[in-house]
Amino acid sequence: MFRIAEKKDLAEGLTLMRVEAPNVARRAAAGQFIIFRVDDEGERVPLTIADANREKGLITIIFQQVGASTMKLGALNVGDCIRDFAGPLGRASELDDFKRVCVIGGGCGCAIAYPQAKYLHSRGAEVDIIAGFRTKELVFFEDEMKAVSSNYYLMTDDGSAGEHGLVTNKLTELIESGRQYDAVIAIGPVPMMKFVCLATKPHGIKTIVSLNPIMVDGTGMCGACRVTVGGKTRFACVDGPDFDGHEVDFDELIRRNVIYREEEAAARDHVCNLRKEAEHLG
Repeated sequence: MFRIAEKKDLAEGLTLMRVEAPNVARRAAAGQFIIFRVDDEGERVPLTIADANREKGLITIIFQQVGASTMKLGALNVGDCIRDFAGPLGRASELDDFKRVCVIGGGCGCAIAYPQAKYLHSRGAEVDIIAGFRTKELVFFEDEMKAVSSNYYLMTDDGSAGEHGLVTNKLTELIESGRQYDAVIAIGPVPMMKFVCLATKPHGIKTIVSLNPIMVDGTGMCGACRVTVGGKTRFACVDGPDFDGHEVDFDELIRRNVIYREEEAAARDHVCNLRKEAEHLG
């Protein structure tokens, strides 16, 4: 069992938790993930590690309460325990050769982009961060990202904070102004990552994306997380989650990610009904 040491609401439906998992924290590296299971009846769900404190044995996760399992996780409080918390899984990001990098996060993807930027900054790289959100109410980690970047650019879809526009607008602006990058790292919604790659490809800029497709066991056995990269089948849980964005078949990934949309909605509604009944009885 893994005890929740801290819980914080970052925005509506967006939660940060720090979980006591010393064995995971001791080995965790930027880009890796964990798989949690709330209880004996729960499904296995992957979440990228947002931060690791080796001294205190804490792993930070950030998640959006959109499905049945993340809603069950969000219902837990400090002192409660999570049944399973396996990791670190996946391959650590390979970032040591980069000296000037643009790290792009979209929405919840900023939680994953942060440790990448933090690692690069700690090694002396010049890091530009572009963080994109729908609106100012959803912005998080602003101070943390400013602390690990040379330049921080905040973009919102509605212009309520930072600059009005998409992350690709700012990326294109920076590239066309003459900014030179060894690599661009993009993490967020699949369509966002696709269009970042379309923006960098004409300029020949290496672009790394972090993929989080449907996943079950996290060991490469089930094949649920397969993605097509460079015309070949790869498994995100063991071959990734980082891949060359210019070789990813994003359209296939988008189709696969919505296969179980109806089942997910049914499970979410079921959890909501149980929650309502519990509140009524309480």
